[in-house]
Amino acid sequence: MSPDSFGSRVVKNPAPAAVSTVMSGTDRNGMAMARARHALAKAGLDPSIELHPLSSVTNEVWAAGRHIVRVNRHPVARLWREATLSTMLLSAGVGCPPIVAYGGIVGADWMITERLPGQVLSRCWPAMSREDRRSAIRQLAERLQQLHGYVLREPLPEVAIPQLLASSAGPGSVDRLMSGLDAAQDLDHVDPVLVLRAKTLVRESLAALDPVPAETLIHGDIHFENVLWDGERITGLLDFEWARTAASDLELDVFLRFCAFPFLHVAEDYEQVTLPGDYAEVPGWLAQDHPELFAHPRLRDRLRVYSIAYDLRELLMDPPDRPVELLSHLHPYHRLADTVDGRGHIDLLDLDPVTEVPTVDPIAVDPIAVDDIVGSAVAAIVDTTDLVSA
Repeated sequence: MSPDSFGSRVVKNPAPAAVSTVMSGTDRNGMAMARARHALAKAGLDPSIELHPLSSVTNEVWAAGRHIVRVNRHPVARLWREATLSTMLLSAGVGCPPIVAYGGIVGADWMITERLPGQVLSRCWPAMSREDRRSAIRQLAERLQQLHGYVLREPLPEVAIPQLLASSAGPGSVDRLMSGLDAAQDLDHVDPVLVLRAKTLVRESLAALDPVPAETLIHGDIHFENVLWDGERITGLLDFEWARTAASDLELDVFLRFCAFPFLHVAEDYEQVTLPGDYAEVPGWLAQDHPELFAHPRLRDRLRVYSIAYDLRELLMDPPDRPVELLSHLHPYHRLADTVDGRGHIDLLDLDPVTEVPTVDPIAVDPIAVDDIVGSAVAAIVDTTDLVSA
């Protein structure tokens, strides 16, 4: 891909990857702050400004006055890729933060953006009125429609994605998924019959997948931690690391599991007030405002394949270390089993377009079970390279 410029700066092709090291918590905090200050200095900004750490699964993220500093510590090019894409999207009106500077080498690269007003929507949601919540979803749908209507000038580099799916369409799109199921079948404590049933479900759903590759640009990680809200309006969408061309309804995979398990996506200080019941109406509101996402006649079959591909990837990253009966019911093994058994979060969704718009039945959750898996089985995105070859 050719470089894209922002202002007088250029997003250049990344240099070779740096070697990362694992440090203790104390060292990591001090070194992380030093890396952020180094990035500020390289960008010509004040490196002595007060820094405030922000919650993130994939990067070291700091608020630095009017800017946000993100530092990548993994040998992948997603941050460079996001800087390039965000530069393209500035004119599209989707609300991505303007890029101030990008630099470093892959595995130690950094990006600085302008700090947009507002807080993440998930933090605001518990105290919002129903009217404000409805308005927020209407505005989110508008942003997604703008994003989905954007035509890339040139293809983006491939990236490891939350679902074990290839970017190609048709039967080839599930090759990685089927290989991953083969690998899961050999894991300790994993029921091979469950895996065989998952394979059968995927094969039976192949006809529901697209025959040709989709050209729709999706965000890929839409949940309320990646949406900014200022009390009246959405001011921006964050974290385009997973953006790619795909079927538009793939956007629903992360979004719907967020509505079912919102506490898995948020910072620890407000997990206990982030309740599934507060999100029961959200899928229906989105269906009203962005009906194209829900239009496929075999949507449920497609969503099941997406869900299996997502939970399988997490299962391979966090395989059972004990009999599955002793695992939290939110462990990816049990989420996968629920989908295969027809009682997962997709099956709780009413997708009948004739009778009523989609709603999600609130899922009863044991708060202790949440504490057991937050951090190790976060249902958002975990930074990793491909686990299974294409």
